[in-house]
Amino acid sequence: MNYSETVRSDAYMESRASFIMKTYAHLFGAILLFLVIESFLFISGMAAPIAYAMLSVNWLIPLGLFMVASWIGSRFANNTDSIPAQYMGLFLFVIAESIIFVPLLFMAQVIVPGVIGRAALVTLLGTAGLTMIAFYTRKDFSFLGSLLGWGFMCAILLIVASSIFGFNMGTWFAVAMIALAGCGILYDTSNVIHHFPENRYVGASLQLFASVALMFWYVLQVMMSLSGRD
Repeated sequence: MNYSETVRSDAYMESRASFIMKTYAHLFGAILLFLVIESFLFISGMAAPIAYAMLSVNWLIPLGLFMVASWIGSRFANNTDSIPAQYMGLFLFVIAESIIFVPLLFMAQVIVPGVIGRAALVTLLGTAGLTMIAFYTRKDFSFLGSLLGWGFMCAILLIVASSIFGFNMGTWFAVAMIALAGCGILYDTSNVIHHFPENRYVGASLQLFASVALMFWYVLQVMMSLSGRD
């Protein structure tokens, strides 16, 4: 490798490192915003009426609204070069996640006090471990894309079927979704390291936030289920 190639390689590595730092800074910001919104909803007393309202209707309605908002947010964050539009997409996605989480957090707070903090810790440790694997091995996990696509499609169909026919998918479904979310974190982290365009750090943080939130959702469900058996 000659001098000019070395300079270009060093410049690329510095640019990529800057992109990765921006991505994780925005991921931290998204998580912080999520915590602020949830804290406001619960402290202000708005969480209870929101939870009762969402639990009183067919779960497909809030799920459908959430999926539409998530799709719009993802489109804004990943398919535009406009930084303000990407931020708008990330903000919309965090808002949608914050609202959809209210019923689950409300039930967890009432039924199993303290379980939210434990579930958050387990999610944090799981995310950190998977992130370390991706960074340490530098392996390209893009091959997981097809598996994730099929997995999420099957999960959505099962959720819709359970809502229509009224059957409970149980703890094992939640465990499978935790595994799927873990694959999502590996896939997203690998894309951040190897593939994401460097002007899409907002979109990259959105993808990571979505996978972390999914893991937290089902970790919390599993821990509530296990606590209920004690």
